[in-house]
Amino acid sequence: MHDVLYAVAVLCAISGALAALLLVAEHFLADYGECTIDVNQGERRFTVTGGGDLLSNLGEQKLFLPSACGGRGSCGLCKCRILAGGGPVLPTELPYLTEDEQARDVRLACQVKVKRDLEVQVPQELLSVREFTATVERIEDLTHDIKLFRFALDGDERIRFRAGQYVQLVVPPYDEVREETFRAYSIASPPSDDGAVDLVIRLVPNGIVTTYCFEHLREGDTARLTGPFGEFRLHESDRECLFIAGGSGLAPFRSMVLDMIEHENTRKATFYFGAVEEKDLYYVDFFSKLAAEHDWFSYVPALSGAAEGHGYETGLVTEVVGRHYESLDNHEAYLCGSPGMIDACIKVLADKGLDDERVFYDKFS
Repeated sequence: MHDVLYAVAVLCAISGALAALLLVAEHFLADYGECTIDVNQGERRFTVTGGGDLLSNLGEQKLFLPSACGGRGSCGLCKCRILAGGGPVLPTELPYLTEDEQARDVRLACQVKVKRDLEVQVPQELLSVREFTATVERIEDLTHDIKLFRFALDGDERIRFRAGQYVQLVVPPYDEVREETFRAYSIASPPSDDGAVDLVIRLVPNGIVTTYCFEHLREGDTARLTGPFGEFRLHESDRECLFIAGGSGLAPFRSMVLDMIEHENTRKATFYFGAVEEKDLYYVDFFSKLAAEHDWFSYVPALSGAAEGHGYETGLVTEVVGRHYESLDNHEAYLCGSPGMIDACIKVLADKGLDDERVFYDKFS
């Protein structure tokens, strides 16, 4: 018994010594001093203290790259070209970079540490992305775990965006969270409503930003938003549209449909919304009313976990879509939701003849 305790004590001592050595090494070896970041060949140039990631350093200079995951390296959106100083591509980046992107020095900004002077190239349109301050004007319960948050932009501020785009909501440190955090949420209001932003947010268990929104954010509070971001939008075409979503993936389609109505775009469109039980449905009356008022628009809610007799389609939303069509030769599909739902949709759509070039999606990270 004494030998076991002695061995444990020795291991603890060794672990403690290694931890101390790592701290000392971090202090003396990871001091990168001041580094210069050159953006788009001198269009912006600034000096930072080395050691942080490129995404955060750009954000501190009000240069906002898209990131749905808040810089955790799980969405692959914060891409930019590193022309000099970036070092080798990391294993954490490889799943999100094609061979062509790697050859062109494309990197994930959240994974690139600023250790030396950097030369960076970002898409020109991102240089116009802005930070907005806003007041929480309204919080509305939509389901047991989904809320609508309406943010009224301060003063005479206006946000110019396309239906389907998203913003990043920034939340301050709270409770055990020690630093600012941000996540991406699709805009649910139409572009014409440019003095405010509606966000549909679903509570994620232990989610840093959603927990803050549900437990701490109150009407009248101040909030910060950056954007707009994203390429998800309605493409110009005369093809019939299939809108398919689940959960908070409804948000961009609310914006798109309202925008279509305002611009008298009468392309035939059907919105398929999938939920588990009736308690998970929301905006049913809203979309049903739009469908009754506009003959080009149809709304089909579906429940996957409820018995028949509730008046809605039954089954996974992918199954419902599959039942409704023999062929999709003259259609376009727009999808928003979880990776699993989108991947399943793409397979069903492909089986019905819809090729990848006519499928557009916004996949949650």
